[in-house]
Amino acid sequence: MPSRHRLSHMAWILFLIAPAVVVMVSFVLIPIASALAYSLYDWNGLARGEFIWFANFQKVLFQEPFNRWTLNAFTHNVIVFCALMVVQNVTGFLLAYLIFKEPFGYRFYRTAVFLPVILSTVIVGFLWKLFLHPLFGIVNQFLNGVGLDALALPWLGDSRTALGALIFANAWHFVGFPTLIYLAGMQRIPRDLIEAARLDTSSELKVLRNVIWPLVAPATTIIFVLTFIGAFNWFELPFIMAGLDGSPFGSTDVLGLYFYRTAFGNQSAGVQDFGMGSALAVIIFSFILVAAATWTIYLRRREIEL
Repeated sequence: MPSRHRLSHMAWILFLIAPAVVVMVSFVLIPIASALAYSLYDWNGLARGEFIWFANFQKVLFQEPFNRWTLNAFTHNVIVFCALMVVQNVTGFLLAYLIFKEPFGYRFYRTAVFLPVILSTVIVGFLWKLFLHPLFGIVNQFLNGVGLDALALPWLGDSRTALGALIFANAWHFVGFPTLIYLAGMQRIPRDLIEAARLDTSSELKVLRNVIWPLVAPATTIIFVLTFIGAFNWFELPFIMAGLDGSPFGSTDVLGLYFYRTAFGNQSAGVQDFGMGSALAVIIFSFILVAAATWTIYLRRREIEL
């Protein structure tokens, strides 16, 4: 009887996890294995050629001009990640702290700050593309209205400002996510501990730095890793706002756009190669997997130390 009970219990567990396993195998493991297999062949359009081992990886990493394009796109992803960590997540932490102090109307603020997150990226991209239009966009109209005409720029048409404009739009879109994650972490802190810290020091900044910040370390780990993954998977927003070429002049090009152009081509692409595109996909996936796992382990250890 006990063995029969254990078997039925195991069967029930397998029944529950089977859908997740099927989805994971169908939409994650098989595509990854397919991309790795495609990257090892030469391709002529949709026709698979001969087996060439790691020649496609060598092209995208070391052969001109592909290595220059890869480095340019990778550099922009790094800039996006660093900027979002500062702009998006620091802003989210400060907003969470303000809401945590429960000012008048804090329930409304908690809802309002999360509303942009539920919007489609397509909607957000087109919305900010209109806002940043050099002629009738509300950003330049506002700057002209307050006498700051010199700051009214073609935000998406200038290589010096285009990437920053995309980062700002992304931060506006997703700042509500780290806000709620940090807020949930702060609400887990016992109120008595915070009140005792306030009695011990008259500086609210010290309470924030020495008590609240170390105790929301698990939330920081989650936000850091998800921001990293999102920054190196960036595709929808730059595609909608700047186009597949990473305009202007490649100043907004990122690995996602570069992979899509390489694998499927576009009007101005100089290459359309499934093999090289698959090699890029494998490189991007491997980098994200290794870096995210390394940072997760390191930050988890830091949580214990704190």
